[in-house]
Amino acid sequence: MTEGREPGGEDADATTQLQRAQIARELVVSVRGLPPADVPSALCRACTALLPDASGVSVSVRGEDTDVGILLCASDDVASYLADIQYTLGEGPCTEAVRLMAPVFATDLTRAPDARRWPLFSLQAAKAGAEAVFSLPLAGAGRALGTLDLYRETAGPMSTERVRTALLVADALTLAVTALDHASADRDGVVTWLEGAESDREEIYQATGMIMVQVGVSAEEALLRLRARAYALGRTSSEVARQIVDRTLDMRDD
Repeated sequence: MTEGREPGGEDADATTQLQRAQIARELVVSVRGLPPADVPSALCRACTALLPDASGVSVSVRGEDTDVGILLCASDDVASYLADIQYTLGEGPCTEAVRLMAPVFATDLTRAPDARRWPLFSLQAAKAGAEAVFSLPLAGAGRALGTLDLYRETAGPMSTERVRTALLVADALTLAVTALDHASADRDGVVTWLEGAESDREEIYQATGMIMVQVGVSAEEALLRLRARAYALGRTSSEVARQIVDRTLDMRDD
C-alpha cells in the first residue's frame, strides 16, 4: 500500500470521477438542442431527477453584488418561494452558503438550532411546507456564482451518499452556468436564458431608486424598506418592486 494513502482511496476517487462525469453528461444531454430560453427549466428537471430525495429544487445565480440573487429555475412553486423569500428577508441557508462559500444544511426548520438561526425564514418555510432546506454554493473564482437549493417536506438529514451526489451536481451546474453565461448571448449581447430573471432584478434596482427619491433615504435603507414592505404584505421583493415601478404602490404612504 502506498504510504499516506487510505485503503480504498484510489477506488473512491475513481468512483467519484465516474459519477461526476455521468452527472455532467446527463446535464449536457438534458439541454442539447434546446433554445436558450428553455435551458434553465431543462436543467432544473435534470437536477430533480438526479436528486430524487428532494421534494423540490431551485437554482439561483448572483452578480458581483452577492446581496442580489436571480432565480434561474425552480421545480415547483414552493422551491421558487423559498429562494425568493430568502432574498426578501435577507436570511436563510442560501444567503449563508453564498457568504461562506460552503454548503449550509438546515435539517429541521421547525426547531432549534435552525429555527433560532433563521427565525423569519424558518417560520415562512414551514408555513410553505418545507421543514428542511439544503443549500450548496456554485463556487466560481473567489466567489459564489449562485446556489443549488433543495427542500424537503419532512425534517431530517440527507445520507452521506445523497450529500456527495448533491455536491457533484452543484459542481456540474457551476460549469453549466458559466458556459451558458458566455455562450448564449444573442447578437445584441443579451444573455437570453437569463433575460426574464434579469428583468426581476432590474425592477428591484429601479424600485430601490424610486424609494430613495420618494422618501429621501440611502440605497441601503431603500432596499431594507422594500424588503420590509414585502414581508409585511406577505409578498416577494420582486412583486412589491413591480408595484412600485408601476406606481400602484407609493412608499411615501408609510
